[in-house]
Amino acid sequence: MSPVSTIEENAAVDLPASLADKWQALGLRLAAIARRYPDAALASSLAAEDMLLTHAILDGGIALGIFTLDTGRLHAETLALLDVIEARYGRGPEIYRPHAAAVQAHVDAHGAFAFYESVDLRKACCEIRKVEPLRRALAGRKAWITGQRRAQSTTRAELPEEEQDTTFGLYKFNPLADWSEAEVWAVIRALGIPYNPLHDQGYPSIGCEPCTRAIRPGEDVRAGRWWWESSDSKECGLHAGNRFPIKQA
Repeated sequence: MSPVSTIEENAAVDLPASLADKWQALGLRLAAIARRYPDAALASSLAAEDMLLTHAILDGGIALGIFTLDTGRLHAETLALLDVIEARYGRGPEIYRPHAAAVQAHVDAHGAFAFYESVDLRKACCEIRKVEPLRRALAGRKAWITGQRRAQSTTRAELPEEEQDTTFGLYKFNPLADWSEAEVWAVIRALGIPYNPLHDQGYPSIGCEPCTRAIRPGEDVRAGRWWWESSDSKECGLHAGNRFPIKQA
């Protein structure tokens, strides 16, 4: 069965017509990305959006790579998803980890929880544990794919569906840019896509364990990420090119 026929078959699940069409369009878009950039890969944080994309790729037989970053400080529930993915699809993400010597040098110099002390120290930790491994994961590739959505935060409000990533020097696709949280979860539940159980405990956005908390009713979906910082600093460097919306006079 071809990837396109699999995508069409998966779109026939019990979803509202508009969402079934959107799910089918996503699969076709991912297949088009694979044809355009055969070395493109999904950078999965193992969050709900990335699990949806993982399912679209692996269940749809789309020839795209998938990788994830194990920072060394992820929740046990997040790491457990790696085995779940392997069992469900017969293939798991490629795992990239930070250099142990760089992590130890940072901890020796600043302590194991220096990220609480300043934005600069937090970003230094992110650089070692996330950004540098991402550079290795992207090396030699011409394009990458993310699960970012515009509704996730102010820094993503103007997120394009595709863009030239000047930070890492390759093309970048954000195929869920215009999806809502409700649409993501409707597809996950309809297709029985595995997801991190922390999402059911008030964690809409999940990063490293000491840097993530559950959100309170009415809070922004990324309020639990680096909650001690202001809302305009809540990126780790993986998406440094994200822009704030232009304020109208």
